[in-house]
Amino acid sequence: MISVTQQNSENKGQFTLLDDGKQIGLMTYSKAGKDKIIIDHTEVDPAYKGQGMGEKLVYAGVEYARNENLKILPLCPFAKIIFAKNKEIQDVRV
Repeated sequence: MISVTQQNSENKGQFTLLDDGKQIGLMTYSKAGKDKIIIDHTEVDPAYKGQGMGEKLVYAGVEYARNENLKILPLCPFAKIIFAKNKEIQDVRV
C-alpha cells in the first residue's frame, strides 16, 4: 500500500513516499519565513516512474500548505510542472 509520511525540522522538511514501508520517493522543502515553503527537490524510484507518484508528493505538500496557511514556491523543476498543469492548486502558489 502506498503512503506518504512527513518529517519537519526547524527550517526544513520532507515528504517520504512509501510502498509497504519501503521508501520509493522523496520531496524536500525549506521553510522561508513563517508563511512559505520552497519545494527544492522531488525524486521517485525509477521502477515507479510514470505512475503519478511524484504528483502524490506534490499534492501532499499542497495539503500541508493549505492546512498550515502556507504558500509554496516550487523551485524543483518537477514541482513547477505539476503546478503549471493543475489549476486547482494555484491557491497555495507564491
